[in-house]
Amino acid sequence: MCGIVGYIGHREAYPIVIDGLKRLEYRGYDSAGIALFDGQHLKISKTKGKVADLEKKVENEISKEGNLAIGHTRWATHGAPNDINAHPHFSNSGDLVIIHNGIIENYGALKKELIKRGYTFKSDTDTEVLINLIEDVKIKEDVKLGKAVQIALNQVVGAYSVAVFDKNKPDEIVVARLGSPLAIGIGKNEFFIASDASPFLEYTKNAIYLEDEEMAIVRLGKEVKVRKIKDDSLVDPYIQELQLNLEQIEKGGYDHFMLKEIYEQPNAIKDTYRGRLGVKNGIIKMSGIDDNIEKFLNANRIIVVACGTSWHAGLVAEYIFEDLARIPVEVEYASEFRYRNPVITEKDVVIAISQSGETADTLAAIKLAKSKGAFVFGVCNVVGSSIARETHAGAYTHAGPEIGVASTKAFTTQITVLTLIALKLAKETGKINNTDYRYHLQELDLIPQKVVESLKSDSHIQMIADTYKNARNFLYLGRGYNFPVALEGALKLKEISYIHAEGYPAAEMKHGPIALIDEQMPVVVIATKKGHYDKIVSNIQEIKSRKGRIIGVVTEGDTSVKELVDHIIEVPETLESLTPLLTTIPLQLLSYHIAVMLNKNVDQPRNLAKSVTVE
Repeated sequence: MCGIVGYIGHREAYPIVIDGLKRLEYRGYDSAGIALFDGQHLKISKTKGKVADLEKKVENEISKEGNLAIGHTRWATHGAPNDINAHPHFSNSGDLVIIHNGIIENYGALKKELIKRGYTFKSDTDTEVLINLIEDVKIKEDVKLGKAVQIALNQVVGAYSVAVFDKNKPDEIVVARLGSPLAIGIGKNEFFIASDASPFLEYTKNAIYLEDEEMAIVRLGKEVKVRKIKDDSLVDPYIQELQLNLEQIEKGGYDHFMLKEIYEQPNAIKDTYRGRLGVKNGIIKMSGIDDNIEKFLNANRIIVVACGTSWHAGLVAEYIFEDLARIPVEVEYASEFRYRNPVITEKDVVIAISQSGETADTLAAIKLAKSKGAFVFGVCNVVGSSIARETHAGAYTHAGPEIGVASTKAFTTQITVLTLIALKLAKETGKINNTDYRYHLQELDLIPQKVVESLKSDSHIQMIADTYKNARNFLYLGRGYNFPVALEGALKLKEISYIHAEGYPAAEMKHGPIALIDEQMPVVVIATKKGHYDKIVSNIQEIKSRKGRIIGVVTEGDTSVKELVDHIIEVPETLESLTPLLTTIPLQLLSYHIAVMLNKNVDQPRNLAKSVTVE
């Protein structure tokens, strides 16, 4: 949520910051702003709306000259999304300027105290409170900006990443983070600041990712100094060489990032198991598992913690782990996990799943599990992310950058990693015979090509989308491994088209949802020829007898379901445990095409953010 971009150096700062904000639009936001300093004048422009609206406003309000700038895209928390509450914010004196991601939970008490001291406030934000607190400390303690930021942050409760500068000292920017990501790009006598590395990829490949409770002073002509916020101790920063390139974060000829990422899934899945899956020699090699195999083999149970789409991937994992490895699994919403006083022991393994590796609730769940002595294993996509650093061990999905807010390739690559882990554990414990094990490896290796085949239904799915684009409700049904896929399909439709949709286990339809079915209700039924096929055919007949409109996702060549449904979408045949990797593809395409036909903002749906870094 929200995006931070900053620059200080020898270049014109405005185009760098504006282009950077555009690259962070995927994070979700409702207003945008920029502060520029040209050595004499501080110029601020901000507005409700998109970065494009900010560009138009800048043309009429301020000059673009200056070698120092900070910019922000805001996702509203405290205060409505409007011009006044948009960032940047400045202190009462007008000297200090700040941009801030996160929430200051005790801002109310701090604000009351500052008002007593004579401070006034123009906005409803917690951020304006923070910048005035920093100014108050700076004046009262007679300290430099860096020290004032450190003292002030030790008085706040909440989460933040901040960038602050003082117009009286235009050669430095002070940054800090707790619970919200922040990267510093290091160039030749120039520095870049951003929520992730995408805004500065064409300028430098060297970056420092601040850890929680760390701050840095970025000063021209000097090395970056990183300190602990709590005790002011120096930290030796690790300068990481970025592996991303510009092509990966551009649309590449597709109309939307979401469509590009749907079509990237064959390669993303292959990249995820590349170097890990040895079909010829029957080996799965995963260092995070190999080095900690006893933790998994001796575990009483596995607890999966995740949110949103990652939670659905966890539900698929529950079926895979229990079916193949015979290890009991519980799947928890990370957002609820730490609030219900869960029973966690040293004999538990916790698997935390997150695309971004920055999800605030999942990070909190990880910290709770570690405090109880559990072994925590992370599954995430972003190298160097907070979850990758916070967990004991883990595995990256190698999906590449996912810019579309509605997750697609993250889901299938998470399932791929979790399948590899389950198969490895099943083999280690002897719960799967060698023939079945080898067959699973061979079928997993064929999945990328089968996804390619599934994508060939795109134009057919587009016609189905046109038929149902004006529906007000959808029902998604699946059984076994494909129940979580039904949940994920419904979530995708809700996220980007704003059509109400619900996912259910097909057998639960009779326990309530069947009352909703009539000729106006499209029902998507995942009915592959694996698992409980006869049962789900019976469910389809029950829907049909009540005049429901049925879209069937079936195994290639199916004839039984074809006779019963209004529309059919075929996917290649595979093992039951691997069907979610195929059945999810047409549901992603269906959601995408409906949203496009309704003229929705597919890549940046309203009220949503790619990375939920606040509670």
